Amino acid sequence: MLRIDAHQHFWHYDPVRDSWITEEMAVIRRDFLPDDLQPILQQNNFDGCVVVQADQSEKENKYLLTYAEQYDFIKGVVGWADFFSNQIERQLENLRQYKKLKGFRTILQGATPPDLMLQPAFRHGISKLSQFNFTYDILIYADQLKYIPAFVSAFPNQLFVIDHLAKPNIYKRDINSWAAEMQVVAQFENVYLKISGLVTEADWHNWRTEDFGPYLDVAVNAFGPNRIMFGSDWPVCLVAGKYKAMLGIVQEYFAAFSSEEQALFFGGNATRFYNLT
Repeated sequence: MLRIDAHQHFWHYDPVRDSWITEEMAVIRRDFLPDDLQPILQQNNFDGCVVVQADQSEKENKYLLTYAEQYDFIKGVVGWADFFSNQIERQLENLRQYKKLKGFRTILQGATPPDLMLQPAFRHGISKLSQFNFTYDILIYADQLKYIPAFVSAFPNQLFVIDHLAKPNIYKRDINSWAAEMQVVAQFENVYLKISGLVTEADWHNWRTEDFGPYLDVAVNAFGPNRIMFGSDWPVCLVAGKYKAMLGIVQEYFAAFSSEEQALFFGGNATRFYNLT
C-alpha cells in the first residue's frame, strides 16, 4: 500500500500573486519546488504525494502537470477549472488526457457570498466532474460548513474531500459548532476528509500535541477509518514548525490504531480516492 502525503503545494514565489503570504508568514516567502520536497518525503518514508493548486489559473495546471511528468513521486495533481464557465465540459474533456490530473479545487474559503458553492452556475459546473472521474477538493472555513450538506447531497455520485478539516479555530479552542456540522457532513458517504493544515489553525509558536486531540477525535469518529487521509499542507505548515514535528502530531495520535487503519490513513484512502498508481 502506497504511503502518500495527500496535500502539498509548489510555487515560484510571486509577491503580487502570493499576497496571501503575509509578513508573519515570511518563512514561506520563497520558492518551494519538487527537489525541496522529495528528500523530506523520503526521510519520512512516503512513497509520493498529491500536489494541490495554489493559484486559480490554467497556467497553474500546466505548471503542476509539467512537474508531475518529470517526477514519479508526484502521484496526482489537483488542479483548477472555471466551474462558472459555460465551457466547463469542454475544459474537462481537454484535461482528461493528463493521467496524473485527478481532480480540481476552487478557493471557496472566505468567498463572497459565503455560499458560493450553492449558486446554480457553479453547481452546473460541478455536475460535469463525475463523467470524467474527477474528484473535488472542498476548501472552506469552518463557518461555511453549514452549506456543505446541501452542496454534496446534490451530487451523490461525485467524490468530495474536505481540506484541512474545514479550518476549525484550534487557536481559540472553538469546537462545538464545528463538531456538530462536521458530523452532519460525514453522513454523506461520498465525502472524505483531509486531516491536514492542523498547525496553521493553532498557535504557531506555542502549540502542543494535545491541542489537536479533540479535533482529531471528532474527525475520526465522524468519518471513520476509511474516509480520512493525511496531508501535510507543506510548505504552508512550515509557518508553525518543521515537517517532522507536524507529522509527529498524527503519528502519535494514530499509534493506538491498528496497522491496517494506519496504512489507510497514511496512504490507502488517498490512493483509492484519487486513483493513484
